[in-house]
Amino acid sequence: MSGRSTIRTRVAAAAVAAIVVAVVLLAVAVPALLQRQLTDELDRSLRARAVEVARLASSTPALLTEPGALEGRLTGGALFVQVVDRRGRIVARSGALGGRLLAQRSALRAALQQRRTAYADAALGAEPIRIYAAPLGELGGGSARGGAVLVAATTSGIEQTLTDARRLVLLCALAAAALAALTATLLTRRALRPLARLSSGARRIERTGDASERLPVPATRDEVGELAATLNAMLASLQRAREAEQRFVADASHELRTPLTALRGNAAYVARHGPDGGVLADIEADAARLATLLDDLLALAREDAAEPAAVRGEEVDLVGLVRAVAAGDDSADVVVEAGAEHATVRAERVALERAVGNLVANARTHGPDGGQITLTIALSPDGEHARITVADEGRGLLPGEAEHAFERFWRGSHARAGGSGLGLAIVRATVERHGGSVTADGPRFTIELPAIRELSDSRRRTPVA
Repeated sequence: MSGRSTIRTRVAAAAVAAIVVAVVLLAVAVPALLQRQLTDELDRSLRARAVEVARLASSTPALLTEPGALEGRLTGGALFVQVVDRRGRIVARSGALGGRLLAQRSALRAALQQRRTAYADAALGAEPIRIYAAPLGELGGGSARGGAVLVAATTSGIEQTLTDARRLVLLCALAAAALAALTATLLTRRALRPLARLSSGARRIERTGDASERLPVPATRDEVGELAATLNAMLASLQRAREAEQRFVADASHELRTPLTALRGNAAYVARHGPDGGVLADIEADAARLATLLDDLLALAREDAAEPAAVRGEEVDLVGLVRAVAAGDDSADVVVEAGAEHATVRAERVALERAVGNLVANARTHGPDGGQITLTIALSPDGEHARITVADEGRGLLPGEAEHAFERFWRGSHARAGGSGLGLAIVRATVERHGGSVTADGPRFTIELPAIRELSDSRRRTPVA
Protein backbone atom coordinates (compact mmCIF):
# COMPACT_ATOMS: atom_id res chain seq x y z
CA MET A 1 0.00 0.00 0.00
CA SER A 2 2.81 2.36 0.84
CA GLY A 3 4.40 1.82 -2.55
CA ARG A 4 1.17 2.67 -4.37
CA SER A 5 0.63 5.72 -2.16
CA THR A 6 4.15 6.85 -2.93
CA ILE A 7 3.49 6.59 -6.65
CA ARG A 8 0.23 8.49 -6.33
CA THR A 9 1.96 11.15 -4.26
CA ARG A 10 4.74 11.49 -6.79
CA VAL A 11 2.37 11.76 -9.73
CA ALA A 12 0.18 14.29 -7.92
CA ALA A 13 3.24 16.31 -6.86
CA ALA A 14 4.55 16.24 -10.43
CA ALA A 15 1.19 17.45 -11.78
CA VAL A 16 1.02 20.23 -9.19
CA ALA A 17 4.61 21.25 -9.89
CA ALA A 18 3.95 21.36 -13.62
CA ILE A 19 0.85 23.52 -13.09
CA VAL A 20 2.68 25.82 -10.70
CA VAL A 21 5.60 26.26 -13.07
CA ALA A 22 3.23 26.96 -15.96
CA VAL A 23 1.24 29.47 -13.92
CA VAL A 24 4.38 31.18 -12.64
CA LEU A 25 5.47 31.63 -16.21
CA LEU A 26 2.03 33.01 -17.02
CA ALA A 27 2.21 35.26 -13.95
CA VAL A 28 5.39 36.75 -15.37
CA ALA A 29 4.46 36.79 -19.03
CA VAL A 30 0.82 37.92 -18.89
CA PRO A 31 1.34 41.06 -16.75
CA ALA A 32 4.42 41.98 -18.76
CA LEU A 33 2.50 41.65 -22.04
CA LEU A 34 -0.49 43.46 -20.58
CA GLN A 35 1.69 46.28 -19.27
CA ARG A 36 3.35 46.65 -22.65
CA GLN A 37 0.02 46.82 -24.46
CA LEU A 38 -1.51 49.31 -22.01
CA THR A 39 1.61 51.47 -22.05
CA ASP A 40 1.69 51.46 -25.87
CA GLU A 41 -1.96 52.48 -25.96
CA LEU A 42 -1.29 55.29 -23.47
CA ASP A 43 1.74 56.46 -25.46
CA ARG A 44 -0.35 56.63 -28.63
CA SER A 45 -2.95 58.75 -26.83
CA LEU A 46 -0.29 61.10 -25.47
CA ARG A 47 1.32 61.44 -28.89
CA ALA A 48 -2.02 62.11 -30.59
CA ARG A 49 -2.85 64.85 -28.08
CA ALA A 50 0.60 66.40 -28.54
CA VAL A 51 0.05 66.49 -32.31
CA GLU A 52 -3.27 68.32 -31.81
CA VAL A 53 -1.61 70.90 -29.57
CA ALA A 54 1.25 71.38 -32.06
CA ARG A 55 -1.25 71.99 -34.88
CA LEU A 56 -3.10 74.49 -32.69
CA ALA A 57 0.15 76.32 -31.86
CA SER A 58 1.14 76.61 -35.51
CA SER A 59 -2.28 77.54 -36.95
CA THR A 60 -3.98 79.61 -34.23
CA PRO A 61 -1.46 80.30 -31.47
CA ALA A 62 -3.81 82.75 -29.77
CA LEU A 63 -6.16 79.89 -28.86
CA LEU A 64 -3.51 78.23 -26.70
CA THR A 65 -4.27 80.52 -23.81
CA GLU A 66 -8.05 80.29 -24.16
CA PRO A 67 -9.80 78.46 -21.30
CA GLY A 68 -10.44 74.81 -22.14
CA ALA A 69 -8.24 74.81 -25.26
CA LEU A 70 -5.74 72.35 -23.77
CA GLU A 71 -8.18 70.14 -21.93
CA GLY A 72 -8.19 66.50 -23.00
CA ARG A 73 -9.71 63.30 -21.80
CA LEU A 74 -8.29 59.82 -21.68
CA THR A 75 -10.31 56.75 -20.88
CA GLY A 76 -10.22 56.58 -17.09
CA GLY A 77 -8.84 60.07 -16.41
CA ALA A 78 -7.75 63.50 -17.67
CA LEU A 79 -4.77 64.43 -19.81
CA PHE A 80 -2.31 66.96 -18.42
CA VAL A 81 -0.97 69.41 -21.04
CA GLN A 82 1.76 72.03 -20.58
CA VAL A 83 3.19 74.28 -23.31
CA VAL A 84 6.54 76.05 -22.85
CA ASP A 85 8.51 78.44 -25.00
CA ARG A 86 12.04 77.84 -26.26
CA ARG A 87 13.44 78.96 -22.91
CA GLY A 88 11.30 76.55 -20.92
CA ARG A 89 8.90 79.19 -19.62
CA ILE A 90 5.29 78.07 -19.32
CA VAL A 91 3.07 79.54 -22.00
CA ALA A 92 -0.11 77.59 -21.33
CA ARG A 93 -1.32 74.56 -19.43
CA SER A 94 -4.47 72.56 -18.92
CA GLY A 95 -6.77 73.18 -16.02
CA ALA A 96 -6.42 69.63 -14.76
CA LEU A 97 -2.91 70.46 -13.57
CA GLY A 98 -4.17 73.03 -11.10
CA GLY A 99 -1.14 74.44 -9.36
CA ARG A 100 1.13 71.53 -10.28
CA LEU A 101 3.85 71.54 -12.91
CA LEU A 102 5.11 68.92 -15.37
CA ALA A 103 8.83 69.18 -14.54
CA GLN A 104 10.39 66.08 -16.15
CA ARG A 105 13.72 67.61 -17.13
CA SER A 106 15.17 64.87 -19.31
CA ALA A 107 12.14 64.71 -21.59
CA LEU A 108 11.88 68.53 -21.70
CA ARG A 109 15.58 68.86 -22.49
CA ALA A 110 15.25 66.36 -25.33
CA ALA A 111 12.36 68.34 -26.85
CA LEU A 112 13.87 71.82 -26.44
CA GLN A 113 17.59 71.29 -27.00
CA GLN A 114 17.79 68.14 -29.13
CA ARG A 115 14.50 68.81 -30.96
CA ARG A 116 13.29 65.22 -30.62
CA THR A 117 10.37 63.50 -28.93
CA ALA A 118 10.82 61.59 -25.67
CA TYR A 119 8.82 59.50 -23.20
CA ALA A 120 9.50 59.44 -19.47
CA ASP A 121 7.96 58.14 -16.25
CA ALA A 122 7.57 60.66 -13.46
CA ALA A 123 5.33 61.63 -10.55
CA LEU A 124 2.81 64.40 -10.21
CA GLY A 125 2.76 64.83 -6.48
CA ALA A 126 2.12 61.32 -5.15
CA GLU A 127 0.55 60.14 -8.42
CA PRO A 128 2.63 58.21 -11.00
CA ILE A 129 2.38 59.61 -14.53
CA ARG A 130 3.64 58.97 -18.05
CA ILE A 131 4.99 62.05 -19.92
CA TYR A 132 5.41 62.64 -23.64
CA ALA A 133 7.47 65.66 -24.75
CA ALA A 134 7.55 66.93 -28.34
CA PRO A 135 9.13 70.04 -29.91
CA LEU A 136 6.92 72.71 -31.49
CA GLY A 137 7.61 74.11 -34.91
CA GLU A 138 8.70 77.60 -35.89
CA LEU A 139 5.46 78.34 -37.72
CA GLY A 140 2.98 80.72 -36.17
CA GLY A 141 3.62 83.87 -34.30
CA GLY A 142 2.77 82.88 -30.80
CA SER A 143 5.04 82.77 -27.83
CA ALA A 144 5.16 78.97 -28.01
CA ARG A 145 7.02 79.09 -31.37
CA GLY A 146 10.14 76.89 -31.12
CA GLY A 147 9.10 75.66 -27.70
CA ALA A 148 7.72 72.31 -26.62
CA VAL A 149 4.55 70.60 -25.51
CA LEU A 150 4.37 68.13 -22.63
CA VAL A 151 1.41 65.75 -22.41
CA ALA A 152 1.00 63.42 -19.40
CA ALA A 153 -1.49 60.97 -17.96
CA THR A 154 -1.68 59.03 -14.77
CA THR A 155 -0.58 55.38 -14.81
CA SER A 156 -2.39 54.37 -11.63
CA GLY A 157 -5.07 52.68 -13.75
CA ILE A 158 -2.45 50.54 -15.47
CA GLU A 159 -0.94 49.58 -12.13
CA GLN A 160 -4.35 48.65 -10.78
CA THR A 161 -5.07 46.55 -13.87
CA LEU A 162 -1.75 44.75 -13.51
CA THR A 163 -2.39 44.13 -9.81
CA ASP A 164 -5.80 42.65 -10.62
CA ALA A 165 -4.26 40.49 -13.35
CA ARG A 166 -1.59 39.14 -11.00
CA ARG A 167 -4.21 38.41 -8.36
CA LEU A 168 -6.37 36.59 -10.89
CA VAL A 169 -3.43 34.54 -12.16
CA LEU A 170 -2.53 33.59 -8.59
CA LEU A 171 -6.08 32.47 -7.82
CA CYS A 172 -6.18 30.49 -11.05
CA ALA A 173 -2.84 28.92 -10.12
CA LEU A 174 -4.13 27.77 -6.76
CA ALA A 175 -7.34 26.41 -8.28
CA ALA A 176 -5.47 24.68 -11.13
CA ALA A 177 -2.94 23.15 -8.73
CA ALA A 178 -5.69 21.81 -6.48
CA LEU A 179 -7.62 20.46 -9.47
CA ALA A 180 -4.45 18.91 -10.93
CA ALA A 181 -3.60 17.22 -7.63
CA LEU A 182 -7.12 15.83 -7.28
CA THR A 183 -7.29 14.67 -10.91
CA ALA A 184 -3.81 13.12 -10.83
CA THR A 185 -4.62 11.29 -7.60
CA LEU A 186 -7.88 9.89 -8.96
CA LEU A 187 -6.40 8.91 -12.31
CA THR A 188 -3.34 7.36 -10.70
CA ARG A 189 -5.46 5.40 -8.25
CA ARG A 190 -7.55 4.11 -11.14
CA ALA A 191 -4.47 3.29 -13.22
CA LEU A 192 -2.72 1.53 -10.33
CA ARG A 193 -5.70 -0.62 -9.43
CA PRO A 194 -4.91 -3.22 -12.16
CA LEU A 195 -1.26 -3.12 -11.11
CA ALA A 196 -2.31 -3.88 -7.54
CA ARG A 197 -4.19 -6.92 -8.79
CA LEU A 198 -1.17 -7.98 -10.84
CA SER A 199 1.06 -7.59 -7.81
CA SER A 200 -1.31 -9.62 -5.67
CA GLY A 201 -1.46 -12.37 -8.28
CA ALA A 202 2.32 -12.40 -8.64
CA ARG A 203 2.75 -12.73 -4.86
CA ARG A 204 0.29 -15.62 -4.84
CA ILE A 205 2.21 -17.40 -7.62
CA GLU A 206 5.48 -16.74 -5.78
CA ARG A 207 4.01 -18.15 -2.58
CA THR A 208 2.55 -21.30 -4.18
CA GLY A 209 5.23 -21.81 -6.83
CA ASP A 210 2.49 -22.87 -9.27
CA ALA A 211 3.49 -21.63 -12.73
CA SER A 212 0.19 -22.88 -14.16
CA GLU A 213 -1.66 -19.96 -12.54
CA ARG A 214 -2.15 -16.79 -14.56
CA LEU A 215 -2.30 -13.13 -13.67
CA PRO A 216 -5.59 -11.22 -14.08
CA VAL A 217 -5.73 -9.33 -17.37
CA PRO A 218 -7.56 -5.96 -17.13
CA ALA A 219 -10.35 -5.24 -19.58
CA THR A 220 -8.66 -2.06 -20.80
CA ARG A 221 -6.35 -2.35 -23.78
CA ASP A 222 -3.50 -0.25 -22.48
CA GLU A 223 0.07 -0.71 -21.26
CA VAL A 224 -1.11 -2.51 -18.10
CA GLY A 225 -3.09 -5.00 -20.18
CA GLU A 226 -0.09 -5.52 -22.43
CA LEU A 227 2.11 -6.06 -19.37
CA ALA A 228 -0.32 -8.63 -17.95
CA ALA A 229 -0.44 -10.49 -21.27
CA THR A 230 3.36 -10.47 -21.50
CA LEU A 231 3.75 -11.76 -17.94
CA ASN A 232 1.20 -14.51 -18.61
CA ALA A 233 3.09 -15.49 -21.75
CA MET A 234 6.26 -15.61 -19.65
CA LEU A 235 4.51 -17.79 -17.08
CA ALA A 236 3.32 -20.11 -19.84
CA SER A 237 6.87 -20.33 -21.15
CA LEU A 238 8.16 -21.08 -17.65
CA GLN A 239 5.48 -23.72 -17.22
CA ARG A 240 6.46 -25.38 -20.49
CA ALA A 241 10.13 -25.23 -19.50
CA ARG A 242 9.37 -26.75 -16.10
CA GLU A 243 7.28 -29.50 -17.66
CA ALA A 244 10.01 -30.21 -20.20
CA GLU A 245 12.58 -30.28 -17.39
CA GLN A 246 10.43 -32.68 -15.37
CA ARG A 247 9.97 -34.92 -18.40
CA PHE A 248 13.69 -34.77 -19.10
CA VAL A 249 14.58 -35.69 -15.52
CA ALA A 250 12.05 -38.53 -15.53
CA ASP A 251 13.28 -39.85 -18.88
CA ALA A 252 16.93 -39.48 -17.88
CA SER A 253 16.23 -41.27 -14.60
CA HIS A 254 14.54 -44.10 -16.50
CA GLU A 255 17.33 -44.34 -19.05
CA LEU A 256 19.99 -44.39 -16.34
CA ARG A 257 18.07 -46.83 -14.17
CA THR A 258 17.94 -49.55 -16.86
CA PRO A 259 21.71 -50.07 -17.33
CA LEU A 260 22.35 -49.45 -13.63
CA THR A 261 19.85 -52.17 -12.71
CA ALA A 262 21.49 -54.54 -15.17
CA LEU A 263 24.93 -53.66 -13.80
CA ARG A 264 23.84 -54.32 -10.24
CA GLY A 265 22.26 -57.64 -11.18
CA ASN A 266 25.30 -58.81 -13.14
CA ALA A 267 27.63 -57.65 -10.36
CA ALA A 268 25.57 -59.63 -7.83
CA TYR A 269 25.68 -62.71 -10.08
CA VAL A 270 29.48 -62.48 -10.40
CA ALA A 271 29.75 -62.05 -6.65
CA ARG A 272 27.74 -65.22 -6.05
CA HIS A 273 28.90 -67.47 -8.91
CA GLY A 274 32.24 -66.10 -9.92
CA PRO A 275 33.41 -64.64 -13.24
CA ASP A 276 31.47 -65.59 -16.35
CA GLY A 277 32.40 -64.45 -19.85
CA GLY A 278 28.85 -63.60 -20.92
CA VAL A 279 28.07 -61.74 -17.73
CA LEU A 280 31.29 -59.75 -17.94
CA ALA A 281 30.45 -58.85 -21.53
CA ASP A 282 27.02 -57.63 -20.40
CA ILE A 283 28.65 -55.55 -17.67
CA GLU A 284 31.01 -54.01 -20.22
CA ALA A 285 28.10 -53.24 -22.58
CA ASP A 286 26.02 -51.67 -19.82
CA ALA A 287 28.99 -49.53 -18.71
CA ALA A 288 29.54 -48.42 -22.31
CA ARG A 289 25.84 -47.55 -22.62
CA LEU A 290 26.02 -45.54 -19.40
CA ALA A 291 29.10 -43.70 -20.63
CA THR A 292 27.39 -42.90 -23.95
CA LEU A 293 24.26 -41.69 -22.19
CA LEU A 294 26.25 -39.49 -19.81
CA ASP A 295 28.27 -38.06 -22.71
CA ASP A 296 25.05 -37.23 -24.56
CA LEU A 297 23.51 -35.63 -21.45
CA LEU A 298 26.61 -33.49 -20.94
CA ALA A 299 26.65 -32.50 -24.62
CA LEU A 300 22.98 -31.50 -24.47
CA ALA A 301 23.55 -29.53 -21.26
CA ARG A 302 26.49 -27.71 -22.87
CA GLU A 303 24.35 -26.84 -25.90
CA ASP A 304 21.59 -25.46 -23.68
CA ALA A 305 24.04 -23.27 -21.76
CA ALA A 306 26.31 -22.23 -24.65
CA GLU A 307 26.27 -18.79 -26.27
CA PRO A 308 24.97 -18.37 -29.83
CA ALA A 309 27.49 -19.52 -32.40
CA ALA A 310 27.50 -16.05 -33.98
CA VAL A 311 29.26 -14.78 -30.85
CA ARG A 312 32.08 -17.33 -30.58
CA GLY A 313 31.99 -19.04 -33.96
CA GLU A 314 34.52 -19.05 -36.78
CA GLU A 315 34.16 -19.32 -40.54
CA VAL A 316 33.77 -23.01 -41.37
CA ASP A 317 33.71 -24.53 -44.86
CA LEU A 318 30.99 -27.18 -44.75
CA VAL A 319 32.51 -29.13 -47.64
CA GLY A 320 35.70 -29.66 -45.68
CA LEU A 321 33.78 -30.34 -42.47
CA VAL A 322 31.59 -33.03 -44.06
CA ARG A 323 34.60 -34.66 -45.73
CA ALA A 324 36.34 -34.75 -42.32
CA VAL A 325 33.29 -36.43 -40.73
CA ALA A 326 33.17 -38.99 -43.56
CA ALA A 327 36.91 -39.63 -43.30
CA GLY A 328 36.60 -40.23 -39.57
CA ASP A 329 34.02 -42.95 -40.11
CA ASP A 330 35.45 -46.47 -40.18
CA SER A 331 33.08 -47.70 -42.89
CA ALA A 332 33.62 -47.22 -46.58
CA ASP A 333 29.90 -46.83 -47.36
CA VAL A 334 29.77 -43.08 -46.57
CA VAL A 335 29.64 -41.00 -49.77
CA VAL A 336 30.04 -37.20 -49.98
CA GLU A 337 28.35 -35.31 -52.82
CA ALA A 338 29.35 -31.63 -52.97
CA GLY A 339 26.74 -29.63 -54.82
CA ALA A 340 28.80 -26.50 -54.16
CA GLU A 341 32.55 -25.94 -54.20
CA HIS A 342 32.34 -23.78 -51.09
CA ALA A 343 29.60 -23.36 -48.48
CA THR A 344 30.85 -21.22 -45.62
CA VAL A 345 29.02 -20.63 -42.33
CA ARG A 346 29.90 -19.11 -38.98
CA ALA A 347 29.95 -21.96 -36.49
CA GLU A 348 31.75 -23.79 -33.72
CA ARG A 349 33.43 -26.46 -35.77
CA VAL A 350 33.61 -29.14 -33.06
CA ALA A 351 29.90 -28.82 -32.16
CA LEU A 352 28.84 -28.87 -35.81
CA GLU A 353 31.03 -31.90 -36.54
CA ARG A 354 29.34 -33.71 -33.65
CA ALA A 355 25.88 -32.83 -35.01
CA VAL A 356 26.72 -34.16 -38.48
CA GLY A 357 28.36 -37.21 -36.90
CA ASN A 358 25.19 -37.87 -34.92
CA LEU A 359 23.16 -37.85 -38.15
CA VAL A 360 25.61 -40.29 -39.73
CA ALA A 361 25.41 -42.54 -36.64
CA ASN A 362 21.60 -42.32 -36.73
CA ALA A 363 21.60 -43.31 -40.41
CA ARG A 364 23.92 -46.24 -39.69
CA THR A 365 21.76 -47.36 -36.76
CA HIS A 366 18.43 -47.21 -38.56
CA GLY A 367 19.51 -47.87 -42.14
CA PRO A 368 19.94 -51.35 -43.64
CA ASP A 369 23.15 -53.27 -42.88
CA GLY A 370 25.70 -52.53 -45.55
CA GLY A 371 23.57 -49.73 -47.03
CA GLN A 372 25.12 -46.53 -48.38
CA ILE A 373 24.98 -43.25 -46.44
CA THR A 374 25.04 -40.12 -48.60
CA LEU A 375 26.12 -36.67 -47.36
CA THR A 376 25.17 -33.80 -49.66
CA ILE A 377 26.32 -30.18 -49.35
CA ALA A 378 24.54 -27.47 -51.36
CA LEU A 379 23.49 -23.83 -51.30
CA SER A 380 19.94 -22.51 -51.51
CA PRO A 381 18.99 -20.83 -54.84
CA ASP A 382 19.49 -17.35 -53.36
CA GLY A 383 22.79 -18.30 -51.74
CA GLU A 384 21.55 -17.25 -48.31
CA HIS A 385 21.59 -20.72 -46.73
CA ALA A 386 23.85 -23.76 -46.76
CA ARG A 387 22.38 -27.25 -46.47
CA ILE A 388 23.80 -30.57 -45.33
CA THR A 389 21.64 -33.62 -46.10
CA VAL A 390 22.32 -37.04 -44.61
CA ALA A 391 20.34 -39.90 -46.19
CA ASP A 392 20.42 -43.67 -45.85
CA GLU A 393 18.76 -46.41 -47.87
CA GLY A 394 16.30 -47.45 -45.19
CA ARG A 395 12.58 -46.88 -44.94
CA GLY A 396 13.10 -43.81 -42.75
CA LEU A 397 10.62 -42.18 -40.43
CA LEU A 398 6.91 -42.71 -40.81
CA PRO A 399 4.82 -39.63 -41.76
CA GLY A 400 3.71 -38.96 -38.17
CA GLU A 401 7.13 -39.50 -36.62
CA ALA A 402 9.10 -36.65 -38.23
CA GLU A 403 7.72 -33.99 -35.86
CA HIS A 404 8.81 -36.01 -32.81
CA ALA A 405 12.16 -37.23 -34.12
CA PHE A 406 14.17 -34.45 -32.43
CA GLU A 407 12.54 -34.67 -29.01
CA ARG A 408 14.69 -35.86 -26.13
CA PHE A 409 14.59 -39.60 -25.41
CA TRP A 410 12.12 -40.18 -28.25
CA ARG A 411 12.44 -43.43 -30.19
CA GLY A 412 10.55 -44.48 -33.27
CA SER A 413 8.41 -47.56 -33.55
CA HIS A 414 11.13 -49.37 -35.49
CA ALA A 415 14.08 -48.09 -33.44
CA ARG A 416 16.76 -50.55 -32.50
CA ALA A 417 17.70 -51.08 -28.88
CA GLY A 418 20.81 -49.52 -27.42
CA GLY A 419 20.40 -45.85 -28.40
CA SER A 420 20.11 -43.07 -25.86
CA GLY A 421 17.38 -41.16 -27.68
CA LEU A 422 19.43 -37.95 -27.40
CA GLY A 423 21.44 -37.93 -30.63
CA LEU A 424 18.87 -36.06 -32.74
CA ALA A 425 17.99 -33.77 -29.80
CA ILE A 426 21.66 -32.74 -29.67
CA VAL A 427 21.56 -32.11 -33.42
CA ARG A 428 18.56 -29.79 -33.10
CA ALA A 429 20.02 -27.92 -30.10
CA THR A 430 23.32 -27.39 -31.93
CA VAL A 431 21.73 -26.30 -35.21
CA GLU A 432 19.30 -23.89 -33.55
CA ARG A 433 22.16 -22.36 -31.56
CA HIS A 434 23.81 -21.72 -34.93
CA GLY A 435 20.70 -19.89 -36.16
CA GLY A 436 19.56 -22.73 -38.41
CA SER A 437 17.00 -25.53 -38.54
CA VAL A 438 16.92 -29.29 -39.04
CA THR A 439 14.14 -31.30 -40.68
CA ALA A 440 13.41 -34.95 -41.35
CA ASP A 441 11.73 -36.44 -44.43
CA GLY A 442 11.72 -40.22 -44.46
CA PRO A 443 15.37 -41.35 -44.47
CA ARG A 444 16.63 -37.82 -45.27
CA PHE A 445 17.76 -35.41 -42.52
CA THR A 446 18.62 -31.86 -43.63
CA ILE A 447 20.52 -29.18 -41.69
CA GLU A 448 20.07 -25.62 -42.98
CA LEU A 449 22.38 -22.85 -41.74
CA PRO A 450 22.83 -19.16 -42.65
CA ALA A 451 25.60 -18.96 -45.24
CA ILE A 452 28.34 -16.34 -45.42
CA ARG A 453 28.10 -14.80 -48.88
CA GLU A 454 31.29 -14.46 -50.88
CA LEU A 455 32.50 -10.92 -51.60
CA SER A 456 33.37 -12.00 -55.14
CA ASP A 457 31.28 -14.05 -57.55
CA SER A 458 34.41 -15.61 -59.04
CA ARG A 459 33.66 -18.85 -57.18
CA ARG A 460 30.87 -20.77 -58.81
CA ARG A 461 28.00 -21.77 -56.62
CA THR A 462 25.65 -24.53 -57.63
CA PRO A 463 22.21 -23.93 -56.12
CA VAL A 464 19.96 -26.64 -54.85
CA ALA A 465 17.79 -28.01 -57.60
